[in-house]
Amino acid sequence: MERYISTITQLAAGFKFTLIIFAFTILFSIPLGLLVAKLRMSKFKVISGITRVYISIMRGTPLMLQLLLVYFLPNMLFGIALRDLNFGGVDYRLTATVIGFSLNYAAYFAEIFRGGIQSIPKGQYEAAQILGFTNTQTFFKIVLPQVIKNVLPAVTNEVITLVKDTSLAQVLSVTEMFTAAKALSSAQVSIMPLIAAGVFYYVMNGLVEIVMNRFEKSMNYYH
Repeated sequence: MERYISTITQLAAGFKFTLIIFAFTILFSIPLGLLVAKLRMSKFKVISGITRVYISIMRGTPLMLQLLLVYFLPNMLFGIALRDLNFGGVDYRLTATVIGFSLNYAAYFAEIFRGGIQSIPKGQYEAAQILGFTNTQTFFKIVLPQVIKNVLPAVTNEVITLVKDTSLAQVLSVTEMFTAAKALSSAQVSIMPLIAAGVFYYVMNGLVEIVMNRFEKSMNYYH
């Protein structure tokens, strides 16, 4: 029994970092994705072209490689010692992980949002203009709520994928849950820690799905 309690305790410690990576990635990547989507749709070819290249690179290369680049580039380009990038007691490994995940998922969210924005009939923009709405008011009060409603299923899929992808943080030696489970599995010569980690992931994704489904139902007003 003590062994099981110890296993769950250590997995819970790793789960804390999993939650941190997940929460901060959502916090940064969704607004960034919306911004990238708007830039991708820009009438200025240079801006839309640069944005298209960014999306292509983020979607076309492994997330693991992107994490390594985010971590090592400050030292490679500017000669900054990585230990000097630790801030407020937060290891730069964790910071680089959040940055890498946010940049990667922003590209995916951008394409989802772009599709949602372009699905809104032009007549709604014209009606808003007749009613005296500014472009900003039209976007945030009329277009964005409908876009959110339309893209929620696709966003939910990405969020669920993100929960599982947090395990890639191990490439930067961030001791999230899967890394802790592998270490425990090797030490105990048992597959049980990995199974327990799988249960953690499954439960977390179940909660994510419940929350997103309720949010989607609350948006039925815009259907």
